[in-house]
Amino acid sequence: MENRNSEASQFFATAFAESLAEVFTERTGTAWKVEAVEQPNLSTRRGSPFHVRMTVDGAVRGECFVEFYRSEVAQLGSSLVGKPLAAFDQEHAEALTTAISSATIGLIAAVSPEHGLITIQVESANGIAPGAMRIVPLSATSEDGEPVSILLYFNTALVDGLSPQKPASKPPVEKQAPPAITQDGNLKLVMDVELNVTLRFGQRHLPLREVLELGSGSVIELDHQVDDPVELLLDGKVIARGEAVIVDGNYGLRVTEIPHPMTSQFTR
Repeated sequence: MENRNSEASQFFATAFAESLAEVFTERTGTAWKVEAVEQPNLSTRRGSPFHVRMTVDGAVRGECFVEFYRSEVAQLGSSLVGKPLAAFDQEHAEALTTAISSATIGLIAAVSPEHGLITIQVESANGIAPGAMRIVPLSATSEDGEPVSILLYFNTALVDGLSPQKPASKPPVEKQAPPAITQDGNLKLVMDVELNVTLRFGQRHLPLREVLELGSGSVIELDHQVDDPVELLLDGKVIARGEAVIVDGNYGLRVTEIPHPMTSQFTR
C-alpha cells in the first residue's frame, strides 16, 4: 500500500512540475526546468514560507499545498510580475498563485485520463500543519538563476484518491442455470401474459444520408416482393408467416406457415 501511495503522489507531482515549467518559461521568457527530486535543498530555505492551496474535486478529492520560501522566489516573482521588486510582497504572491492556477490546466489534462475528470481550485493559504501529509520535493531551475526548492504536501484524502485500490479477492461464484419452463408445468403460469407481436411486410437498410433526406412523398423500396409472405415477429423472431388481409377495416394476417412449433419458443 505504501508503494502505491508513493507512486500516486509522484505521478501527480511530476505532472504538476512539467506543467509549472511550461508556465514559468512562457511568462518569464526564460527556459525553466521543474522536476521531482529525492531530497529537498534545505540550505537555501531562509525566512518565512509562502503557501498555495490546490483543492482537487471531482473523481478524486483532496488538497495539495505548494510551499515556496520567500527569499528564494523573490527574483522569480519579479520576473512573473514584469518589474523588479525589492522584496517578496503581495504582488509576488499573486503572481505565483496565478502561475500555479495556469499550471493546473496541464495537470488536469494529465490526471483526468487516469483517474476521471477533476477540477482544481487555487488560492493562497496562511500556513499549513504538515502532520501526516505526504511530502514530495521539487526543484525548479532556470537558465540564468539559482535553483528554487519547492515542496508539495499531499493530504491523506488526495493520496488515497490517487492510489489504485487493490480489489478484495472473492471466492468464485458458480452460476446456476435458471429453471426450465416446461409446457406441462410452469408454462401454464404465464398463459395470460400479453405479448406484443409485429407484422413485417419487408425491410430495407438505408445509409444515414438517405434517412435524413426522407420527406413527405418519399418512396422506400423494401426487400420483399408483392407475393412474398408477410412475417409475424415476437421479440424480433419470426414465429409465423402468412397473407395480409383486411378485418373490419384493420390489417390482419391469415397464417399459412409456422416455421417452428410454437411451444419451442418458450421451452427447452
